[in-house]
Amino acid sequence: MSQAWTPLRSHAVPLQRDDIDTDQIIPARFLTTTTRSGLGTNLFSDWRYDADRAPVPGFVLNTPASAGAQVLVAGRNFGCGSSREHAPWALSDWGFRAVIASSFADIFRSNAHKNGLLTIALDTPVLRTLHEALARDRSAEITVDLPNQLVHLPGGVSAAFTIDPFSKRCLIDGLDELGALLADLPAIEAWEATCAR
Repeated sequence: MSQAWTPLRSHAVPLQRDDIDTDQIIPARFLTTTTRSGLGTNLFSDWRYDADRAPVPGFVLNTPASAGAQVLVAGRNFGCGSSREHAPWALSDWGFRAVIASSFADIFRSNAHKNGLLTIALDTPVLRTLHEALARDRSAEITVDLPNQLVHLPGGVSAAFTIDPFSKRCLIDGLDELGALLADLPAIEAWEATCAR
């Protein structure tokens, strides 16, 4: 179970790369844990640290402007590659609550939503405008209105996004699939009672 969705207004981390796969998000050598906590330290590890485990100067997560950001803005086809639930765990553990890209790998998107991490797919021109705005001002804020499926971008631009109704409900209520099933238990039992007659 995740935390229930709360209004999100945050500055962002721009990572303007396409085809960021799950092994780049969290390399396979860190998949020895079955718990969700502690993976944020190794998020984007091969880009973030050198061979001596020193932070790579200039990598966006190592810059002071990224501290406290809750939104990651990437490129196209985010989360491609192997299916691993650790990828959204690592992103969430670092502090991200939403990832914006022009497209996502289906399995990553499903794993993200099941673990409380919202994915927002924006049209490429809108995403390009967002990256340009973040290049001008790293403190620019993004507001995510999940109930109304809107993202408000710097410069007064708003864009609608789609999400399947079940994932939306689970994110807003902080439920996983089992939690959603249990929340519907009274209705299920009432239906079964009518069938038993």
